[in-house]
Amino acid sequence: MVASSDNAFVSFEHVQKSYDGETLVVKDLNLQLAKGEFLTMLGPSGSGKTTCLMMLAGFETATHGEIRLDGQPINQVPPHKRGIGMVFQNYALFPHMTVGENLAFPLEVRGMGKSERETKVKRALDMVQMGAFANRRPAQLSGGQQQRIALARALVFDPKLVLMDEPLGALDKQLREHMQFEIKHLHESLGITVVYVTHDQGEALTMSDRVAVFNDGRIQQLAPPAELYERPDNSFVAGFIGENNKLPGVIEELNGDRAVVCLENGERIHATAVNVRAKGEKTLVSIRPERVEFKPELIPEGSHTIDAEVLEVIYMGDILRTRMKVAGHDEFVLKCRNTIDQVPLSPGQRIRIGWNPLDARALDMI
Repeated sequence: MVASSDNAFVSFEHVQKSYDGETLVVKDLNLQLAKGEFLTMLGPSGSGKTTCLMMLAGFETATHGEIRLDGQPINQVPPHKRGIGMVFQNYALFPHMTVGENLAFPLEVRGMGKSERETKVKRALDMVQMGAFANRRPAQLSGGQQQRIALARALVFDPKLVLMDEPLGALDKQLREHMQFEIKHLHESLGITVVYVTHDQGEALTMSDRVAVFNDGRIQQLAPPAELYERPDNSFVAGFIGENNKLPGVIEELNGDRAVVCLENGERIHATAVNVRAKGEKTLVSIRPERVEFKPELIPEGSHTIDAEVLEVIYMGDILRTRMKVAGHDEFVLKCRNTIDQVPLSPGQRIRIGWNPLDARALDMI
């Protein structure tokens, strides 16, 4: 689901934002969303993602460029006239109102009659499985229940677009994961367009059609979750999305997208050249921990193998996380499933590990 600038439902065109007139917190953003898409803006604090959401909502004004919604420019349209639903991390529910009154409020503001308000409130509460709670006040609800109500309030007036700013950040881990699936399924069933902001990469991978990874005011990569994880465009994305092994080295040979990298200990390995362009260039070779094998029968034919020393084995329930010393670096990680027949590793053990060269990516040195 990829939109062009001609048919985009939401479009940022050369958008910039500065708060002091000098420093750009958003730098020349060009981004298009299709109708019905779930797009997540992901990145560390200060990367520009929340500022982009606030400009789309109308709570911040773009310093330069244009934002369009359903083909219409909205830079000068006030927030309450954009037809956008908003879900915040702190829920933003009115404590003196009941749940039903909270949901009815945005409908009253829009001049809707009582009978139609009641119908829409009931439908929205049923969507989030909170139909029995209409007469309770927010203080009588758990955090998860309040978040459901906040979501229902954002949906009750049938908005063109729903924006979510770190909506699950205040919930505990188990409830947060449960709500991720609820929001994902609600999006699928309603076909609504969602822009979601988070710094949690697991959340982004779980819920999104596409993810825009932000850093330093720019999108570093925009892609579906699997592509982001399996084929990161640069070292920042590789390090921010999931756990990642990084082996520094120098490009010794370069032939199209195939590279030979000389590691710091003199070992030579093969890798896919991603954003390195010349022999002699420094690189970080990225290898996902779950792509590394230590059982000889599981190492694919043609794989690169290298000596490793086991430093630490951590039991994590479904997986065993083994930290090793590889090519002079002692933060190399191997992850394997915790199965009944798993061969135990122990600190001090020396093993030979391997991986498919296609799983090694030669990226920029950050």
